Amino acid sequence: MVRWLRKIALSVCVVVILLALAGAAYQAIESRLDARHFPENGRLVDAGGYRLMLNCTGVGSPTVILEAGWGDLSVEWRTVQPEIAKFSRVCSYDRAGYGGSDPGSGPRTSLQIATELHALLKNAGEMPPYVLVGSSFGGYNTRVFNGRYPDEVAGIVLADATQEDQYELLPKAWNAISAAQLKHCERLAKYSFFVVDLGIGRLMLRAQGVQGHDDYLILQTKYLRARTSELRDIRISAGQARTADHISDKPLMVLTATENTDTLLSSGLSKHDFEEFQRIWADDLQMRLARLSTRGRRIMVPGSGHDIPSDRPESIVNAVHELCAAAPRAP
Repeated sequence: MVRWLRKIALSVCVVVILLALAGAAYQAIESRLDARHFPENGRLVDAGGYRLMLNCTGVGSPTVILEAGWGDLSVEWRTVQPEIAKFSRVCSYDRAGYGGSDPGSGPRTSLQIATELHALLKNAGEMPPYVLVGSSFGGYNTRVFNGRYPDEVAGIVLADATQEDQYELLPKAWNAISAAQLKHCERLAKYSFFVVDLGIGRLMLRAQGVQGHDDYLILQTKYLRARTSELRDIRISAGQARTADHISDKPLMVLTATENTDTLLSSGLSKHDFEEFQRIWADDLQMRLARLSTRGRRIMVPGSGHDIPSDRPESIVNAVHELCAAAPRAP
């Protein structure tokens, strides 16, 4: 009996090892094929000891810098960037750990991100003045960048950006959803060897029928860790944005989505809390952003959810065009 049980255990171990090797090979081969067939645009540039993927197109001044939201890669701007490139220079990039970029130093706060972005642009030879565009969490990063390098910023566009008072003003149930989201991200980062390296994440996406051409860019341990760090320290980033200041009388356009299509919120909040969330977000928090500058202007974006770059890219292009037309040119 003992010998029989040992044989069964050995057989199980062999099967597990073979499955693990098959999963690892599947992940490596498919990722390599995806990268070959759907390469990410841009080039790697040093940003202070590690390289970030930077994609700059178009000519002209000011140079528009696109800062994506939490968890979003530079491909988030695939519809916005070509249109801006028709009238000015425009750059998108992957934050450290995202997409083609190297992992960076932690913690991944807005101050760290803004410092890296400045080094990236300088080392790439991109010249101010800049018009900054921040989507969602990217709003914190652009405000901190402006606070550290105010003489280099000619204007700012915030697309349904986060605002630092949201943690106290939004319904308490929203904080519970955010905490659960962080725990989920931490688990994925902790067990990234199984999720990523053994191909389980790729298989799950395929089983759900949601796998896209760019998924190889997020099926990476460095990505799972970077976005977890950003979310874990997002309140630190909020505080950094609060104290950044220096917007004063700069042109500032705040684009606000009119629709809340977030299924995580709609399923996790009561009908009353969901309506309160939208009211506070649109009528209070977004207006606080607009009041950061004496020249701040809030623009409602009909037909768009939180992801304005994907839902209504033309609204961002139009806002940027207006700021570029009025901004000073590089000498």
